[in-house]
Amino acid sequence: MALREEQGNSEMKAGGDDDLSLFNKENLQSNLKTIHYSRTFLSIIGGVVAGIWGFTGLAGLIFYILIMGVTSLGLAAKAKFSVQAYFDSWNRIILDGFLSGLMSYVLFWTFAYDIVHIF
Repeated sequence: MALREEQGNSEMKAGGDDDLSLFNKENLQSNLKTIHYSRTFLSIIGGVVAGIWGFTGLAGLIFYILIMGVTSLGLAAKAKFSVQAYFDSWNRIILDGFLSGLMSYVLFWTFAYDIVHIF
């Protein structure tokens, strides 16, 4: 992950009391792309595992939420839990890519379940 751009002490005083953090646009976009790719990849792997293990209904949904929780924890650990140095908010690590990953998860979950348990 790319660290935000340092300029001075990485904070600029605007008007005396307000702190404004500076982010390098390319680094932030690279970090967001990393989150998207990680969530998509783990959604596909998790969908295949859930299909092979035969999860159905609510068990499959809980498994997906567990996978996304572990992914968020892993991304925060990769950022050494100083998320503000790499992203503009914690919501980027926790929520970005959640729904798009869900679509990939359901696709591969049903595909693997059909191959293993139906055919």
